[in-house]
Amino acid sequence: MLSGLLEVAPDAHAGDDSGTSRILPGESAGEQAVLDDAVNLAAMTAVEDSELLIVEPELVWELIDRSNVLARNLLRLMSFRIRAANALLRRRQKLGEFYRQLSLNDGLTGLYNRAWLNEMLPKLVARASQDGSPLSLVMIDLDHFKRFNDTHGHVAGDAALAAAASVIRGALRPSDFAVRYGGEEMMAVLPDTSAQLATMVAERLCQRLREAVVFPDMRLPLPHMTGSFGVASLAPGADERVLVAAADAALYRAKEAGRDRVCF
Repeated sequence: MLSGLLEVAPDAHAGDDSGTSRILPGESAGEQAVLDDAVNLAAMTAVEDSELLIVEPELVWELIDRSNVLARNLLRLMSFRIRAANALLRRRQKLGEFYRQLSLNDGLTGLYNRAWLNEMLPKLVARASQDGSPLSLVMIDLDHFKRFNDTHGHVAGDAALAAAASVIRGALRPSDFAVRYGGEEMMAVLPDTSAQLATMVAERLCQRLREAVVFPDMRLPLPHMTGSFGVASLAPGADERVLVAAADAALYRAKEAGRDRVCF
């Protein structure tokens, strides 16, 4: 490129989705197409009046044979472009991972969401089965949540969900996982935790939820901010569906027994 400005569209046939790039005076394009003997299908458009020096592939190879300096310059140029491409890939990977993590978290409570559970619970079950280690679930349902919404409004209902999530997250170990299962249902996934220990965790959560303050400005706990808890542990040969079903059945028993309690 001697003068002017070119825009280069990505080569769709090569799966290039890097977006439009620009070539400024002193820069060049097409070396890779020469070196790997491939057709360059990238479309170049002159954005303004431009002056180009076009070198045919045969002449490029002849110049490479004649001059080590040209060969070194080409290698340096290709190395620079590889480094730039790798840096772009790393940025995209980090950005992709950032958005992936966002997609696995519930926006209201900050807990993991159902998509995370669907992806990770089978892996946790497989690891527990392979290692012979215990794995337990605590299924949580906020009691009479519809009544809470009807009485205090949906904004207050969102505050109650956030408060409950904070209680659950704050009472778990760093190795445990808190999940919003859906609506007012939440879940604690407890790796390396026996049924007895999981029941103790659920009892602690039940007590702390009873004491949770939904409206900080009132400085009073709401006595009806309670939850029903169902505990289940992974049985030999069971999969994640069986485990979740067992926790759900235990939750149903807690609700049938009067709510605000833990059942296994």
